[in-house]
Amino acid sequence: MKSRAPIRENANAMTSDELFEMANLYPRTTGLPMTVWVGPRGNARHDVRIKVNMAHGNQMNIDNTAVVGVRPSPHLVAGQLSPNDQRAVFDWIALNEATIVAYWDGAIDTAELIQMLKRLPPTR
Repeated sequence: MKSRAPIRENANAMTSDELFEMANLYPRTTGLPMTVWVGPRGNARHDVRIKVNMAHGNQMNIDNTAVVGVRPSPHLVAGQLSPNDQRAVFDWIALNEATIVAYWDGAIDTAELIQMLKRLPPTR
């Protein structure tokens, strides 16, 4: 009999295969102040999500990430982001939702993902 208890999200719970499949995107590519990871669905039992490094810069520390859901609108699933970082990540997701979902669904590959992503405009 299956348990009906909700699945607890751990921002760091990830197999090495899942991490290997994800595309890491640096700030110079996204316009965000931190590295993000975008991945395909794989064996996930949840909807589209990205991983966001909580520290700024080109860091790729999976132990220091927040998880952000993409649909129905961007929302924080696990971890913490400052209000400014959260706003920027949500804006970047909104700008690239169709591309992120297409990559998640396997409709495009990593090369197409990189070509199709839009950089967040600089803040004034």
